[in-house]
Parts: sequence; structure tokens; C-alpha cells
Amino acid sequence: MATKALALMAATLAIAPAYSQTARVVDDNSLRNAAKNGSEWTTYGFTQGETRYSPLNQINASNVSRLGLAWSYEIGRGGGNQEATPLFFNGTIYSITNWSIVYAVDARTGKEKWHWDPEVNQDKTRPYICCGVVQRGIALYQNLVIAPIIDGRLVALDISTGHPVWESRISYSQDGYTVTMAPRIAKGKVIIGVAGSELPIRGFFDAYDARTGQRAWRFYTVPGDPSKPYENPALKKAAETWSGDFWKLGGGGSLWDSISYDPEADLIYVGTGNGGPWPEPLRHSKGKDNLYVASILAVKPDTGELKWYYQPVPGDSWDFDSVQQLLLADITIKGQPRKVLMQANKDGFYYVIDRVTGQFISGEPFVKVTWARGLDERTGRPFINPEAHYGDETIQIMPGPGGGHNWSPMSFNPATGLVYIPSSLSSSSVFAIDENYEWKPGRSNIGVRRGPPPKDGIGLAPPPAATLPPPPAIGPEVAAGSPTGALIAWDPATQKQSWQAPGGGSIGGGTVTTAGNLVIQVIPDGRLVAYSADKGEKLLDVKTGLAGGMGPPITYELDGKQYIAVAGGQGIVVGRNVEPGAPPPQAGPNTIFPKLMVFVLDGRPIGQ
Repeated sequence: MATKALALMAATLAIAPAYSQTARVVDDNSLRNAAKNGSEWTTYGFTQGETRYSPLNQINASNVSRLGLAWSYEIGRGGGNQEATPLFFNGTIYSITNWSIVYAVDARTGKEKWHWDPEVNQDKTRPYICCGVVQRGIALYQNLVIAPIIDGRLVALDISTGHPVWESRISYSQDGYTVTMAPRIAKGKVIIGVAGSELPIRGFFDAYDARTGQRAWRFYTVPGDPSKPYENPALKKAAETWSGDFWKLGGGGSLWDSISYDPEADLIYVGTGNGGPWPEPLRHSKGKDNLYVASILAVKPDTGELKWYYQPVPGDSWDFDSVQQLLLADITIKGQPRKVLMQANKDGFYYVIDRVTGQFISGEPFVKVTWARGLDERTGRPFINPEAHYGDETIQIMPGPGGGHNWSPMSFNPATGLVYIPSSLSSSSVFAIDENYEWKPGRSNIGVRRGPPPKDGIGLAPPPAATLPPPPAIGPEVAAGSPTGALIAWDPATQKQSWQAPGGGSIGGGTVTTAGNLVIQVIPDGRLVAYSADKGEKLLDVKTGLAGGMGPPITYELDGKQYIAVAGGQGIVVGRNVEPGAPPPQAGPNTIFPKLMVFVLDGRPIGQ
């Protein structure tokens, strides 16, 4: 078992006195009813359905122009983007920053209550981190703050003191895994997945007892060695969609972002990552679906039993992770009320699925798409353009690995019926199989031709120029000279765009929408922008001075006032290829250290 031997004893000793001292706790009931209590933000997506819709309306379309700074808090030295969604409970803001440092701040004053550093071995861990030293959030449950640690640990901290209560081991970074996603709570269990599909890993997600840290179950997202027993019947079925010695390469299917939960259906929904390596021929499974990569899965929280799945991209060869936000809502489609799961996928399609049965309802491109010419109206299976199955020659495909929509959170307003999607309008990339590909344990194994590695070692090197004509395109055209990033207001009932505003993109920042007829968007360049939710009229555009590394916004109410909070700033970023033990780079005149900024009506101007 992955839990430390003393975890149960520590949990028993630490939790009992804390319960007697804490009048209120975050529990299953409060999480289930989060939408009714807009004053607090106690889980990553505001609700367990990840709606990011707040019923607060003190800040609204008529007065948001009066927004100013209430206070700010210096988070620390940084090391990457601030991708975490802060949580607010009982007068305190809780969040996590680079290298998995957790902090608690008095929401009235901005004064630090505590912070806890897990002391990650940065030199040893950094080479195994695919896409930046980031964390997307924490979870609150009972008297605990539950934090993912990038090197593979899961730690519960006392909510009042920040002292560790229990620690479990999810994975090991030397095996190619990192843990960057926000945990979610379902029926007293912590649900968490792993990142790393660019390395030779076998994806999975886990459930842990929130009180003790004991692992309850694990669901592998791709099958393992077929000469060994399958962990569950779902994997036996999945193995039929693979061939060759795929398991020796890992398979991919990491889960690094999306989880939602429907207590009524009693289902947890997760999205899984790309196959590894990227091109299906290198996975020795050409023409196979490769379940369950690039898929949406619904499982029972008690056991991890798979109830249904939908695969947006069978046999994915384009890095089309399906880990984007899984938003649960009740909407009327063609006169019929439907309980739906919705996703603005990296692949450029907006999907609407019956969340109880897994039945495909509809899917349309919200950005320009060339990898497929459409979806089967009955099954939702894509009609893949033959040219998109690339070989030795280079071809441009849309969207690219950044996606039409990536992890940047969208939000759903039930009053307007619209979803607000931070999007990249013209995302693309050039693909060709790397003729010199050689599998390397513990290293990136995408199998796609790229140029020289970036000097800082962060991200993927640029591909060579395309030599083949691109496949035919579907989806909205992008006018010449238009911004590449935009906020799209999308009607999921009709699968049509309502309005669009320039700014933002699929990665970084994010949105929250409110009963005040507002959409609040944080843009990666450091701006805080507000639009009317119904018409998209720009009402506010504030330069925070953070200039980059922006995380998603939240809103909450304290002492009768509504606030908006956002974190940003990168600090000193060190590339993954830096020699271990090398002296760290020093701060320069343009270094912007991370900061949490909280705004209120009639607050002071930035810089004062």
C-alpha cells in the first residue's frame, strides 16, 4: 500500500481534536449544495459539476467598472505559471503554487496564516516534468486541505495549522509520472490522476479515503501486459483495441486535468490523455481505437467500475487529450430536458453527451478543424480525414497540440444558457513520424519529427515546415488579422456561437460567470476583463501588472461584500534540461514574482 505506515495513527490523533475546534467543515452535503451557497468556493470548479457559475450579483454589469484592488499577497519565488484555482472557506483563501507549496491567507486582510513546503527534490524531479512546474489546485474536506505534490505524493494538511496529517504515494517521478491536477472529492474519496503521456507511462487515476489516505481503488486507462491478468473487465475489453507489444511503450492515457461528479447519478467522470508515443503506427496499433486514450469515462465512486465511455478521438495520433473540463448541466435540447456532460475538446469539437447513459447527443466544431470532416450523428464517431493519418512527409493539422480549448477553465451561465470558452482560433501544428525514433526509457517519446530542443528545455521544439497540402477544413473561418485567442460564448443547445470577444486562448487564465450578468475572464497577458454575459459587451479591462503566468479567477462573499481573486506571475523559471546542482538563475529587472490579487467594488487602483 502506498500510504506511510504512520498515516492511520496520525489521522486518528490529528483529526479528532480538530473536529472539536472547528464549527464548520466542508463535507459531502456542502459540496453537493455548493451552487446554492455562492458565498464560498470550496471545490475546483465551484460545483462538483464544474460549472464555475456563481449566484452572487453584488458585482454586476452595471457597476463592475468600479472594481479595484482590496489587497494582494506575495505568494513566493515561483518557478512557473500560476495555474491553480484558489479555494475560499470560512474566511480563508487556500491555494497551491509552484513546487507544490500550499498556503492559507486571511481573506479579510491578505495576511498569511500558514504555508507548507513539501521540499520536493527539484533537481531530481525537474527532468520528468513534461510541461512546466505547475499545480492546478487543492481540495478541502472535513478539516483537511488535500494537496497533490508534483513528485507523486498526496498529502493532507490540517486546515487550521498546515501541519501534515497523512501522506500517500500515488506515483514516482523517476517512472515518468508527475502529479499536477487538482484533486476532487466524491463520497468521501479523493480522486486524483497522473500526468506524463509524453514519457513511457501507463495512465491511471486513483481514489483515496479522504480521512486516512488509504487507497480505495485504481483504474488504469490503458491495458497492460496481456500475459498477466487484467485488473478489471473494462481493460480486457480495451485490450482488443490494441495490438503488438504496445504495453512495452507504456501506452499513455494520462489524466492530468478533468474530473467531475454527479451525486444523483453516482458517477465520476474523467477525461484521459493522448496515446504514447503520439503516432498510432509507433504504438504498433495502426487502425485500432486504443481504448481508453483520448476518452471520457464514467465510473462508480465506490468501486471504480466503468459504467460507460465515449472516445472522441479513436486511435489518437495528434496529441488530442480529452482531459479538458467536463461540465455537467441540465439543459433543454429540441424541447426535451437533458442531463448532459459537455466538453470543449482540444480537438476543436464541442461535445454534448447524456451523462447518465453516455449517449452521444451532438458535436460541432467551435474552431477550425482539419483532422476530421465531421461526426457521425448517431454515435459521435469522427470521420477522420485520410490525409490526417500522417507518415514520413510533413502535413499541417488543425488544431495543434495546444488545442482549440485546453485546460483554461470555461464556465456555464444557466440564465443565458451559454458556455464561455477560452479558445485558440487558429491552433495548428505540423506532423510527421520521426524516422529516427528510438524508444528511450524515462525520456520524452512523442515519436513526431521536431526541430532542435528549446534552449530552456520547456515544452516541445518547433516542427519543420509542411510539405503536403493540408486536409480540408470545417468550422468557423478566421478572418485575416484576427487575434489568435478569443473568448467564445457558445450555445450548447443549438451548437452555435452567440458572441465572441478577442483575447485569451486555450491555455492560461480562465473564466467565471455570475448572476450579475457577468463573465469574468483572466487573460494570460495579465489582464482581468469583464463582459456582459448575454451580449458580450466589454465592461472592464484591468492590467494587473503580473504580465503572465495567470491562473483562473474565483468570486466569493465575505462580510457582505463580493470579491474576485486571481493569482499570476511566474517568478524564476528553470528549464528541465538544466544540469543538476547548477546554480539557480537570478532574478532580473523584469522578473515578476507570483502574487494573489483580490478585487472589490471601489477598491484602490493597481499600484497604489
